[in-house]
Amino acid sequence: MTTHVQAFDHGRIRELRLARPPVNALDPALCRALIAALDAAVAGDVDAVVLSGAPGIFSAGLDVPHLLSLGDDRHALRAAWGAFFGAARALAGLRVPVVAAIGGHAPAGGCVLSLCCDYRVMARSSDPSRPYAIGMNETQVGLAVPDGAQQLMRRVVGRHRAERLLVAGDMVPAEEALRIGLVDELAEAEHVVPRAIAWLEPLLRLPRAPMLHTRALARADLVQALDPDHLHLDRFVEGWYEPDTQAGLRALMARLGKG
Repeated sequence: MTTHVQAFDHGRIRELRLARPPVNALDPALCRALIAALDAAVAGDVDAVVLSGAPGIFSAGLDVPHLLSLGDDRHALRAAWGAFFGAARALAGLRVPVVAAIGGHAPAGGCVLSLCCDYRVMARSSDPSRPYAIGMNETQVGLAVPDGAQQLMRRVVGRHRAERLLVAGDMVPAEEALRIGLVDELAEAEHVVPRAIAWLEPLLRLPRAPMLHTRALARADLVQALDPDHLHLDRFVEGWYEPDTQAGLRALMARLGKG
C-alpha cells in the first residue's frame, strides 16, 4: 500500500491515516490510495474503520495547484474530480462503520470526506483564539458546490442552515460545528482517535448482521447523493474555466505563495 495512506490496527478496528504532507491535499494518487486502503480493510474483514489525518489538519481538500497544473486538459481535470468523488463514494458505501477523527482543520474536500463517515470526532485547538474549523468553503475561492456534495451537508445540518453555509462558503469553528451537528463530538487532539474507537465499540457489540443491514438502509441516501448522476462533473469541469472561478483560484494560489 502506498505511504499516502498509513494503516494502524486497533484490535479489529483499522485506522487509515491520510499521510500526504504538508496538508493532505487530495490529488488523484491520494484518492486512489484511500480507495485501495478501504478495499483492503474490507477484504481483511475488519469490523470498522477510523479515518484520520495529520495533527492540525485533517485534509485541506482538493489539491488546487495540481488541478491548475492540468491547464486545458479537461479529461485529466474530470478524472481528478472523479477520483476524489470515487473516494467519497467508497467511504459512503463502506459496508462497515467508519468514523472521521478530525485532528484539525477540514475545509472543502476534507469536510466532504468527513460527511461520508458515520460519526465525526473533531479536535479542540490548543489555542482558543484560533479554533479549528470545518466547512465547504468552495464559493470563497470561486467554485460551485455540486449538488451531491450539497446533499451531504443538508443531511446533517438541515436544508436552510446548509444553504446559508454553502452559499457563503463559511468555515465553522469546532464548538459551533458541534452545536449545529456538523460534527458529533469534540476532544483534545491526542484523544480524537481514541474517542472515535470508543464510539465504535458499543456499536460493534450489537448483533452484527442486523446492525449492518439497518445501517446500510439508513445510509442509502448518502450513497445515492454521490451517484455520478447527482454530481454532473462535466458541467462542473466547464465551470472550472469560467473567468470568476479562475480569478478566485489564482487569488488562492497567491495567498498560498504559489502564484
